[in-house]
Amino acid sequence: MIFQGIDVIENNSFNKLQNKKIALITNYSFVNKKMDDGIDLMFKNQVNVVKIFTPEHGLYGLPDGEEFDDQIHPIYKIPIISLYGKNKKPTAEQLKDIDVLVYDIQDVGLRFYTFIYTLAYSLIAASENYKKFIVLDRINPLGRVVFGPRIKKEFSTFVGNYELPLRYGLTPGELARYYKKYLKLDVDLEVVKIEGWKGETFDKLKLKWNIPSPALPTFESTLAYTGMCLIEGTNLSEGRGTPKPFCFVGAPWVNENELYDFLCKKFSDLILRKRHFIPNFSKFQGQLCNGIEFFSETKDNFVIVAIEMIRYLAQKEDFEFRKYLDRENHLQRDHIENLLGVEKKVFFENDLSYLEDWNNSAQEFINFCDDILLYGGINLWTI
Repeated sequence: MIFQGIDVIENNSFNKLQNKKIALITNYSFVNKKMDDGIDLMFKNQVNVVKIFTPEHGLYGLPDGEEFDDQIHPIYKIPIISLYGKNKKPTAEQLKDIDVLVYDIQDVGLRFYTFIYTLAYSLIAASENYKKFIVLDRINPLGRVVFGPRIKKEFSTFVGNYELPLRYGLTPGELARYYKKYLKLDVDLEVVKIEGWKGETFDKLKLKWNIPSPALPTFESTLAYTGMCLIEGTNLSEGRGTPKPFCFVGAPWVNENELYDFLCKKFSDLILRKRHFIPNFSKFQGQLCNGIEFFSETKDNFVIVAIEMIRYLAQKEDFEFRKYLDRENHLQRDHIENLLGVEKKVFFENDLSYLEDWNNSAQEFINFCDDILLYGGINLWTI
């Protein structure tokens, strides 16, 4: 049986948190193995939770990218403070009346997921304000595989930073340890470790799927998201607003027959079909899109699939790379580079020559992480 951090601390009657003023950093994924709400559990066990910080999507599951304001918890009447609005980092004023920051958010193990930067910023705030920081650890549903290049510093944004590779193979607790080492933080960090987990992917475990964000309702969508998130940097629909986000990819201008034939020839083991779909929101809302439906499996490297698909469709007259406005540096650049972490020239090469550099970069990350791991080694996915 798997006991995640919340289960471990609950089994010990939350003793570690008693007689302290606690600020939670969490969201709707804060549940125990029985799917009981973690906030309720803490109050039932007389943990003195004085405020809650919450990342993108808020405490209840707002749409992607929607900023939100502070509010008061409807039951416990404590502040719920937004870390996805005008402020993405706890302030000194917000931390002055607390003793311990407790972080528990389900992650997916991918660099472009904003929760992991909420973790970084909160850890930095704890260091600056001399607060203890506890991570109630959770599994990485993608297991211990590392793939893709470490992001170049010039492409750093809130969807990619701190020289992380695309897929990093760490749990939130290990990631906090990575940040502490990488950023040279002087912070009292403790990780309540998972018990019984040996690095297996979610499909190998007897756990319920704990939806990490609205566009990842299933593990199947999450597997596709590992690469199809790159589609966000184009004028293709990545399937937001459909029953299977990131498994549906297409656009009104796509010839689904040609795309299907190309992918079948390129990836003979990939399970897919031609698919027409109409997004209810996001790109091409209410419009008929022609494209592909993927049936993802853990064996599939969707980063490579996405690169090859974009490379193919970039030859079409209607294809466009979407721009990203970097307000901090007053720059406009291709969003695909923020997501990929390197220059977009890989989409215009005719082979996989970039993989050697990528693998070297990922191995450098693996070597750096050697002394912060808690659940055995992380491994390079080579192709």
